[in-house]
Amino acid sequence: MVDITFKNFSQRSATAQAIVRVSSTETILAIRERRIPKGDVFEMAKAAGLFAAKRTSDMIPDCHPIPVEYTAIQYDIRDLDIFIQVEIRTVYKTGVEVEAMHAASVVALTMYDMLKPLDKNISIEQIKLLEKKGGKSDFQLKLERTLQAAVIVCSDTASAHPELDKSGKLISEKLTSLGVTIMDLKIIPDEPETIRTTTENYCQAGADLVILTGGTGLSSRDHTPEAIGSLITRRIPGVEEAIRSYGQNRMPYAMLSRSVVGMAGDTLLMALPGSTGGVTDAMRAVFPHVLHLFKVLKGDRHE
Repeated sequence: MVDITFKNFSQRSATAQAIVRVSSTETILAIRERRIPKGDVFEMAKAAGLFAAKRTSDMIPDCHPIPVEYTAIQYDIRDLDIFIQVEIRTVYKTGVEVEAMHAASVVALTMYDMLKPLDKNISIEQIKLLEKKGGKSDFQLKLERTLQAAVIVCSDTASAHPELDKSGKLISEKLTSLGVTIMDLKIIPDEPETIRTTTENYCQAGADLVILTGGTGLSSRDHTPEAIGSLITRRIPGVEEAIRSYGQNRMPYAMLSRSVVGMAGDTLLMALPGSTGGVTDAMRAVFPHVLHLFKVLKGDRHE
């Protein structure tokens, strides 16, 4: 199966359809009057669809088992066609379109099986996805201008041996993939005044975003949160919580990180862990969604 361990939970839904076409009005009348020998066609098929929605991963090898939290099955008779519509919702890391189409298919097959003694010319048609919502496709960010970012690596070791830096490069690559321009990638010692001055310089140079990596641990040598604390005018605790929550679900030690996020004037400051694993998790946790902040700020400036 495709690896989805790095994805975030979000509300997702999908609506699918299938059409059962019968060959005579007598079949439709028998369905309406509940005269089918095998039972109530609509109720039996609905029950089968509910089972199918929850067991899609048992049938389709590459589908992930997911918590199906809502399923609705509706019918609409139009002449000799019975339109089946299935809606499924979940809060999870992957979509439910296959579950919706699988359920619609099973509803249609159940109807076929129940009606075939009465009608030998039934067909199943147009099994398809009508709509899907949620996930990455619903949160495509379109910014009106290119953002400028600076990346600062706070590490005594990396400042002495720049070739050892991996975290700064990871951040830069991720931002570049999102269309953010990298003003600079700078490696400095983990010294409070150097961190503060370097960060302040980038803010004054017009950086929209300054990401610092390293120096957020608990040892006496970790100074980043304190160094940039006086620059931050507005903390953004929701982003900090998202980073910690995402990390802790994958690595228990993440609770010891002191990641800090806030605004320094119009510049977003983010102090992230220094390890490659920690910085990768932090970037996955909040990007690209955190960039929506700049659309909010733009609207705020125009008020």
